[in-house]
Amino acid sequence: MTIMPTADATTELFARAVTRLTPVMPLLRELGEAFAERGHELALVGGPVRDAFLGRTSPDLDFTTDARPGATERILRGWGDAHWDMGRDFGTIGASRGDTRVEVTTYRADAYDGVTRKPVVAFGDSLEEDLSRRDFTINAMALRLPDLHFVDPHGGLVDLAARVLRTPSPPEVSFGDDPLRMMRAARFAAQLGVHVSAGTHEAMTAMAASIEKVSAERVREELTKLLLADTPAPGLELLVETGLAAYALPELPALRLEIDEHHRHKDVYAHSLTVLEQAIALEGAPSDPPEAVPGPDLWLRLAALLHDIGKPATRRFEPGGGVSFHHHEVVGAKLTAKRLRALRYDKETVKAVSRLVELHLRFHGYGEGQWTDSAVRRYVTDAGPLLPRLHRLTRADCTTRNHRKAARLARTYDALESRIADLQAKEELAAVRPDLDGNRIGEILGVPPGPVIGRAYRFLLGLRLDEGPLGEEEAERRLRAWWAEQPETSPS
Repeated sequence: MTIMPTADATTELFARAVTRLTPVMPLLRELGEAFAERGHELALVGGPVRDAFLGRTSPDLDFTTDARPGATERILRGWGDAHWDMGRDFGTIGASRGDTRVEVTTYRADAYDGVTRKPVVAFGDSLEEDLSRRDFTINAMALRLPDLHFVDPHGGLVDLAARVLRTPSPPEVSFGDDPLRMMRAARFAAQLGVHVSAGTHEAMTAMAASIEKVSAERVREELTKLLLADTPAPGLELLVETGLAAYALPELPALRLEIDEHHRHKDVYAHSLTVLEQAIALEGAPSDPPEAVPGPDLWLRLAALLHDIGKPATRRFEPGGGVSFHHHEVVGAKLTAKRLRALRYDKETVKAVSRLVELHLRFHGYGEGQWTDSAVRRYVTDAGPLLPRLHRLTRADCTTRNHRKAARLARTYDALESRIADLQAKEELAAVRPDLDGNRIGEILGVPPGPVIGRAYRFLLGLRLDEGPLGEEEAERRLRAWWAEQPETSPS
C-alpha cells in the first residue's frame, strides 16, 4: 500500500527542497523573470527537482519552456556570455555565464518512428503535457519560475516518498516510445534505492527484447551510470530479473549456473555481485591519489562483475562430484573484450578490463609464499599500471564464509604486497627495463632498428625479470652470448 504524505508533510518536504536549492535560487528567479518579461513560461524540471526533495544536490539544472528555440536563444543571449544550439533540432538551447551553465528545452510532445528509435520532435504548449512524456513520475515534477509553484500531475512526490518507480503513461506506451527507459529504471534502482512498481516490472519483462532497437552506445551509457552508483547490485538484479540483461549483458545471467545435490558449487552470479560490492568497498576516496584507486572506478567495477564470465564455458563435472573451471580466466578475458567492444567501450577500457580478468587468478599460484623474486617481478610487470586495481580485485574475489580461510588468504596477500613494495623500493619495478636500451643493443650487435632489436630487447627483459638488475657490463656479455646462438649468426 502506498502511503500518501500529509499536507503538512508535503509542506515540510517542499520547504526542505527549496532550502536545498538555495545556492541556485538567485539564478532560478533571474531566468524565470527573464522569460516572464518576454511572455514565456519557464520551469525547473526533472532530476534537479527530484534530487532537491531527496536532499541531494543535482549536478545539472534542466529547464523547460513554452518558448520555441529561437525565442529561447534570444533570451539566453541577453543573460549569458556564451551560448550553443547543438540541440536545436530537439528544442534545446544552452548558455553559460562564468562557471554557470544552463540548458533550456522547449516543451516536448515527442514521438518515435517505432523502427530506428529516432525521436520525431513535436513541440508542445503546456508544462503538463511535457511532464506526461517523461520517463518516470519522480522525474515528472517541476517548479514553475520565478514563483516556485510546484507542479506534480502524476503523483511523483508520493512515489518518491514510497521509493517506487512508475511511468506517467502506461509503461507499455512509455517503453514503446523509448526502450532505453527500461535500462534507466535499473539505473535509478541502483542510484536512488527505488523499486519498480508491479506493472512497470511486468512491462519491462514483456518488452525486454525491444532494448535491441536501442544503439549500443546508449545502452553502454546507462550501464556505466548504473555501475558507477554507490550500490549497483539492485540495478543489476533488476536487469537479470526482467530479462533485459539477456540482451544488454548476456554473460551476467549466464552466471546463474544450476546447483544440484550431486554437483554443489558456488552460485557464480551471486558471487560476482558480492565481489563487485567488496571491490567498491576497497576503492579510495575521490580525492585520493591514483595508487589508491579513487572511486567510483569503472575499470575495477567492470572487472569485478565480469571476472568469472568464463566459468559457464569451462565448467566440467569431475569424478567424485567435483566441478572445475580450468582456464576460465583466459576464456573470460576474451569474452570480456568481446562484450565490451559490442557495447562500444573505448579501446583503453576494453584492454584494461580484459587484462584484469585474465590476471585475477594469478595470485593463487603464490601459495604460501613460494614465489621467487622473479615470479613477483613478473606479476608486477604483467599488471603494469593496473596493479593497484588488481590488488583490490584479488582481495574482493575472496567471498568464502570460512573465516579462517579468508584470514589466511588476506595474510598471504598482505605478504605478497609487502614483497612487491620491497622489490619496488630496490628496483623501481613500476618502470622495469632491461639494462640496455634499443640503441645500445643495436650498437653492440651491429644491426639496424628492426625485429632483431625487438627480440634482443625481450631476451634482456626476461633476464631482468628473472635475475634483477645485471649491470651494463654483464648484460652486454649475456647479450653477445645470446646473439652467437641466433640463426642469423650461426655458420651456414
